This record gives sequence, C-alpha cells and structure tokens, in this order.
Amino acid sequence: MNFDPCYFPYPSRRQLMYAAKAVVAASQPLAAQAGLDVMKRGGNAMDAAVACAAALTVLEPVSNGLGGDAFVILWSEKEKRLRGLNASGTAPALMTEEAIRSKGFTDMPRFGLVPVTVPGIPSAWAAVSKEYGNLPFAEVLEGAAKIAEEGFPVMPVTALLWAQAKEVYQKEQKAAAGRGDDREAAAFEGWFTVYALGGKTPEAGELRRFPAQARTLRKIGETRAESFYRGELAEGIDAFMKKHGGLLRKEDLASFQPEWTPPISVNYRGYDIWEIPPNGQGLVAILGLNILENFSFPFGRDHPDTCHKQIEALKLAFADGHRYIGDSRFVPQNTDGLLSKEYAAGRAALIGETASRPGPGKPAGSETVYFCTADAEGNMVSWIQSNYAGFGSGIVIPESGVSFQNRGHGFTLDKDSVKYLRPGKRPFHTIIPGFITRAGRPVGPFGIMGAAMQPQAHMQVVSNLVDFHLNPQAALDAYRWQWLEGSRVLLEPDFPPHIAAALRKRGHEIFCDSNDLTFGRGQIIHRLPGGVYAAGAEKRADSYIAVW
Repeated sequence: MNFDPCYFPYPSRRQLMYAAKAVVAASQPLAAQAGLDVMKRGGNAMDAAVACAAALTVLEPVSNGLGGDAFVILWSEKEKRLRGLNASGTAPALMTEEAIRSKGFTDMPRFGLVPVTVPGIPSAWAAVSKEYGNLPFAEVLEGAAKIAEEGFPVMPVTALLWAQAKEVYQKEQKAAAGRGDDREAAAFEGWFTVYALGGKTPEAGELRRFPAQARTLRKIGETRAESFYRGELAEGIDAFMKKHGGLLRKEDLASFQPEWTPPISVNYRGYDIWEIPPNGQGLVAILGLNILENFSFPFGRDHPDTCHKQIEALKLAFADGHRYIGDSRFVPQNTDGLLSKEYAAGRAALIGETASRPGPGKPAGSETVYFCTADAEGNMVSWIQSNYAGFGSGIVIPESGVSFQNRGHGFTLDKDSVKYLRPGKRPFHTIIPGFITRAGRPVGPFGIMGAAMQPQAHMQVVSNLVDFHLNPQAALDAYRWQWLEGSRVLLEPDFPPHIAAALRKRGHEIFCDSNDLTFGRGQIIHRLPGGVYAAGAEKRADSYIAVW
C-alpha cells in the first residue's frame, strides 16, 4: 500500500454534504470534530466556532497561532441580525517610523520581532463566547487543550507548509545574525525548539504534541483571556520581548479590545454579499462584484469573455482597495461612495476587450485558516484567523507556545500612504470572512483563505454560486485564476487551455502554476429552504465537514 500523501494516480472528488442539525466545515478534520463535539454537549454555532478556532491553532500552526488576529461575521437567529467582529491587533506604542529606521530598515521587515503587532485571536474567542456562547469558556477550549496535550497526526498539506517554513526561518535567523542583531537571532530559536526540534519538521501522518500550548489554552480558558492581556501570560510576553529587543509590551496588550462592527455589503443580483469593513481587504471583493454586476454572461462560465470581465473587474477593485483601505480610526473612509451602483457603473465602463492596467478611481461623497459553523437554531458563523505569512513572524515563546504574527509588515513608512505606520493603528489586513443573505434572511457563511487571493476567490466563488448556480462544493471545486500585477494572471493546473489561449490574445500575460495551494482554500455552508444545511469543503486543503 502506498501512503505517500503526494501519490494520487486517479482523480477524486468531494461530495456535497448535508446536515439536519449542525455542521462545521474546516480546513482540518480534528478541528471540525472539536466544533461539532461542543454542539453535541449543548453548545451552539458560536461555541463550536470558538472550539474549532482554538483547535486550529494547535493543528495548523503553519497558518495561525495564539499570537495572530481574527475576523468574524455571525448570524444570531435570536437577534435576527448579522454582526461583525474585528479582532485585529494594533501597532505597539514603541512601533514608530523612527524605531524601525534606527534598526537599519528602510521599510517594514517581513519577519522577526519588528513586525509583531498586538495579538487579537484570544480576544475574539472570549468576546464571541461572552456575547453568544451557551457553554463555559474553559469547557469550550478544553478540546483544543487535549489535542495539544495528547498529540495529533499531521495532515499532508500542513506537513508540506511546515517543511517550507523551516527554510524561511533558517534564512531569517542568519540574516539577523548578519546584521549583528544577536538578540533577534536568538529569538528565532523558539520556533525551532517548538516546531523543528532536532532540525526536523514532521512528515504527513507523524504525531506531534504541544504541552506548553495546552497549558496556555487552559489559562486562557480559566481567565476568559484576561491572563493573556492583563495577567501571567502578558507578563511572559513582555519579558520575552524586552529580552530579545521586541517592541510589544504588556501595556499594549492591556489596552487592547476587539471591536464589534457592522459588516458592509453590496447586493449582487438579488443576494447581499457581506464583508468586514476596512482595515481588511473584504472591500475589494464586493467592489469587484459591484462592477461585475454591470455585465451578463450569456456564454456561461467556461468562456473567455466571462474570465476576462471577471479579471478586469477585480483589477479595478484592487486599484481602489490599495488606494483607500486603511484603519478607519486614522484614515477617512468613504465606503458608501465606493460601493454605490453609480460608482461601479463608471468603473465598469472602463473595461474593454483587452487587458488593462487600471489606477484608482475617485468615488463621490496569507497563510490563514477559515472555517464556518451552523446549528439547529439557525445560528451561523463565518470565522477567519491567521498569523499572516505562514507561521507568522517566526517568533515563538517556547514556555507558552505563543507564536506571533507579522502583521506589522502591512504598514509602510511612506507618510502619504493610508498604510503609514502609527502606534495604536491597525495594519492593512488580508484575511476576510464572508456571508450571504437574501431578503434579510441568512443564506450562509463562506470564505477562502490565501493572502491576496482571498478577495479574488471570494468574487469568483460568489459568481459561481449566483451567476452559474453551482452548489457550494462545485463552486469551490471550480478552477480559479489569480491576478498578480499589471497584466500578469496565474492559472491553476486544471484551467481550460482554450480559455487560457483566448486570454493571451486579449493581452493578458498568462502563467500556469502546478501548486494549487496558491489559489486559496475555503469552505461554504448554505441553509436550504427546509432548514437542512448543505456544505462544501476545499479540495485544495486537508478540509473536512463534520455533520450532525
């Protein structure tokens, strides 16, 4: 028998899954089961989401951790409303342009201690549990703690990304030493101690345990995350950062709170498509859909004109996103103007028959984990959390298992940019949860992880669902494209050759990538008219749908 995780001599497919009571669709099987387990013990979709989120910090450390950020969109059936939660952390008080330049950097570095911002993930768990959970917070986190304590087999995609990360952090550690920053070079040792002890990362199917993270998860559960922001864990983070020359301090942790925020939306052919407002790039996805609504697709999905118009709409949306997306507390926002139908029509008029290189308009007036949950009452949750670039900064505290994000890389030292670094400011964020409603009632949560691919995949998947009437699984399975920059477009391996050839004739620079992980990994849950849930899971990940 051949158990090589890369050996697939025959094509396989996923089936659309149905659930009468509850469902969790996640990028990792044990995480989905952890969410379903709490619902079987009396928890609701919000409890399940927190349990799944906590488990994923253990099971997929290649994508998220206790030191990352989170965004949530949830439907409360009791309140009959949609709510958003922005749990993205801010720049520490010591993270100034002068401090960055004094370390010899001319722009924000991608890895190491400097780009570490305040973690938001534990605060998101506590906020959702306090506001909507049925079960005690500590009980909800216990499943993740047990997985960390007792161990788990590493899944194939996770093992692949884990091995790639080791090479990145080895290079970064050497670079720090080369700059003469011995304290930062030493700080990288925590990653190797926790995730590559003996210089080896796990193979697919190999067991891993994280006892320090298990203890930390229990402390977070027992104190409703207070220990992480204003207690023992915060003291440990502060001491580690001071020792190694980091900028994050316990005062930054103590002053942080997640923010409940109304989601923003556009109506796309009768469906309301919801995203979290800036500082995230969800705005790009719905800008693209708003532009796309100005076109019809008489020749169907598998036609060059359809792909061309989608690509061009997305490019216009990204041009606006890069110009306008920032922390609304520091940067004036005009989302109403950007999302108006009049503005979208004007942008759509710029799309011709050949590839363009658009700039922003003037409106009037990474690696990541995504999952979604739903319960028998009709509550639904769309949740995304991330450490940004894979494991994130590469900085890990071995004693607690806290691995830190590198979201500070989303800042710039250009004073004229909306992304200019300021203490207390949230950086530009790539991670975006999505949600669909119709006539004021929930259709369901959806999301696709993957850095700049996320709004592109959101737009493509929504178009698959709405324009071409694909079910959730088929909408995820369909081939994808990814715009890179200028006229450069990346296609995944199963992209139809005749469409690729036609796009080249229209001026698109076409490239193919044999690695389908480049094109995002997502999940979708829809509630059918009879109350049954239909769920799809990503073929490009270790995904799993747990149903009840």
